Amino acid sequence: MNTRSLMDKLLQTGQQFLDQQNNGSNSGDNKIGQFLTGAGGGALAGTAVGLLLGNKKARKMGGSVLKYGGVAALGAVAFKAYQSWQQNNQQTAPQAIPQTIDRLPAPEAELHSQAILQAMIGAAKADGHINDQERLLIDQQVAQITDDPELQHWIDSELKKPVNPAEIAKLASTQEMAAEMYLASLIMIDEDSFMEKVYLDELARQLKLDESLKAEIHQAKKNAVT
Repeated sequence: MNTRSLMDKLLQTGQQFLDQQNNGSNSGDNKIGQFLTGAGGGALAGTAVGLLLGNKKARKMGGSVLKYGGVAALGAVAFKAYQSWQQNNQQTAPQAIPQTIDRLPAPEAELHSQAILQAMIGAAKADGHINDQERLLIDQQVAQITDDPELQHWIDSELKKPVNPAEIAKLASTQEMAAEMYLASLIMIDEDSFMEKVYLDELARQLKLDESLKAEIHQAKKNAVT
C-alpha cells in the first residue's frame, strides 16, 4: 500500500480552491471565512477529508486542515514541537534529531503514514457522526483518489472499527510517532466538543505524552494555521 500518497491527497483536498480564495482582493482571513461558511465549506464537506470531519466541522475547521497541504508538512510541524520540547526539557542530554515522517526513508515513512492516518480516522469517529451512509460516501471518495483495492479495503476496515484510543496509541513505536499521531488527531477534532476533547485527552494518556510536549504540539499547531 502507498498510504503516504493517499495521506497527501487527503490533506491537499480543496487546497487549490483555498489558494484561489486567498489570492483574491480581500484579506486572507476574510477569504478563509468565506471558504468555511459559504460554498467552499460545502465543497469541502463533500470530499473525503470533509466527510471525515463532518459537515458542520468541515465548515468550521476545514481551512486549518488544508493549510498542512501534505503529510510532510504535518511531520515538519511535529518536528518543530518535538525539537522545542527536547530543548526545553532535556537540556542535560545529547540532542538527537527527531525522526519525524518528513525526515525518514520511504519504508519507515510509510509506517508512520499508516499510523497517522489511523489516528486521523480514529479522531474523526470520536463524535460518532460517521454512520453507514457516510462511510460509503467516504469509500467512494477514496476510490476516486486511489485505485489500490488493498488500500481501499484497509480504509473501509478502519472506518468500521469501534473508537478505541488505546488501540490506536499502540501503533506509536517512538515518541516522535506519538507526537505526529497526536497532532494528526488534534487537527481532526473540534476542541469545543466535549466528546472529542475527552477522546483526545485519553489518546494523549495512552500515548504517554509528556504534558509539556502536548503543550508544544498545541502551540505548533496554532502557529501553523495562523
